[in-house]
Amino acid sequence: MSTLDATRAELALAVLYLNKAEARDKICRAIQYGSKFLSNGQPGTAQNVDKTTSLARKVFRLFKFVNDLHGLISPTAPGTPLPLVLLGKSKNALLSTFLFLDQIVWLGRTGIYKNKERAELIGRISLYCWMGSSVCTTLVEVGELGRLSGQIKKLEKDLKTGDKYQNEAYRAKLKKSNERSLALVKAGMDTVVAIGLLQLAPKKITPRVTGALGFTTSLISCYQLLPAPVKAKTS
Repeated sequence: MSTLDATRAELALAVLYLNKAEARDKICRAIQYGSKFLSNGQPGTAQNVDKTTSLARKVFRLFKFVNDLHGLISPTAPGTPLPLVLLGKSKNALLSTFLFLDQIVWLGRTGIYKNKERAELIGRISLYCWMGSSVCTTLVEVGELGRLSGQIKKLEKDLKTGDKYQNEAYRAKLKKSNERSLALVKAGMDTVVAIGLLQLAPKKITPRVTGALGFTTSLISCYQLLPAPVKAKTS
């Protein structure tokens, strides 16, 4: 593959990535929480960027609650333990509620919905829903990692005689384990971000801590949304 062909392939991946509304939302989220980290809750340019970006992000999430509503009513993978099924469905329900209520918050901040006090209350309820969904996600990932760990150990016993890394099933399980480990870290950090936004522990979780963790989870989300690289053709 020539340098020009490689450049075209990379640009095609970038276009594919930026065409996703979810990717643009996460990039804006990184800007939002990066600004929150810089402002540390103090008035100024960084805080203005934080607030305006937060409002702009809500447009990307219009009707996004339908995604988790669909996940809520969709069948689960066969063999999934009941506790994990219930936690997964709870996560879908809470996240869908958060995204639905967030639309009312957007209407309030744009002035379409006039009752500011109720809009603020709905905003706090929506954040509690997001925090709850993050907790459920954390517990689901812990449970799934436990299941994967058992499956990997079983494969390792079966592959004692050969190179386990040459086994496609083993590599797939290992990759899935790494993905879930990253998702676990992200969900745990997002829980702390929600606590910070709700100001449930203002002395320990300051706006700067909230901003730093939110920026980190945004970068993780951006990474998770990256398209698979195109393999170079061999002549």
